[in-house]
Amino acid sequence: MNIDINALIVEDEPILAEVNAEFVQRNTNIKVVGIASTLHDAKIMLEKFNPQLVLLDNYLPDGQGIELFDYIVKKQLSTYIIFITAASDMDTCSHAIRHGAFDYLIKPVSYERITYSLNKFKLFLLRQSSPKNLSQRQIDELFNLQIKDFVETQKNTKGIDALTLQRIQSLFIHTSDALTVEDVVSKAQISKTTVRRYLEYCVQTHFLKVEIQYGKIGRPERYYKHIAI
Repeated sequence: MNIDINALIVEDEPILAEVNAEFVQRNTNIKVVGIASTLHDAKIMLEKFNPQLVLLDNYLPDGQGIELFDYIVKKQLSTYIIFITAASDMDTCSHAIRHGAFDYLIKPVSYERITYSLNKFKLFLLRQSSPKNLSQRQIDELFNLQIKDFVETQKNTKGIDALTLQRIQSLFIHTSDALTVEDVVSKAQISKTTVRRYLEYCVQTHFLKVEIQYGKIGRPERYYKHIAI
């Protein structure tokens, strides 16, 4: 049994909002119904679309995303929240946990980590379609779905800055062309060493794919291309 899910993205950085929306919609059961860049717009879209899920940034131009929890409770909306934020302080994290956040992801987030969280959420909703009277085992399963056991072993986020990552990702979002390291260096005005590190990170997180092209002379060249949905 599949469950169709409507999701709202709340993120004030346009490129990052677009990337998150792409990652979410690669899951065929989830539809992004809107993207809000402010707390005010998020509240309007919540009432308009009543999504089951909100992917929420905490730092917004007109307030903190954490305030959205109180609004959801006040309006009695059946909406769950997955934080995707740079806020790594204990106060914000504890607040999110106390108010029932389904998950809490620190930027930059990989495609695998978002997918893991979304799959957990889908299963969580699916289990809620069970009979109203639950056994202890079924109740345990519901609670255990929010116990995270994800281990990201392949990707190293050390040295990956969210703003630099967005800067590079924006180049690929706005072109259908494959780009070389030299192309990105020229367009982004970032050192070649830094560009290589970020491009490989984008490949590992499934934002980019790499193609090897062999010329008549010299070594093969790597071309990077955005993986669009």
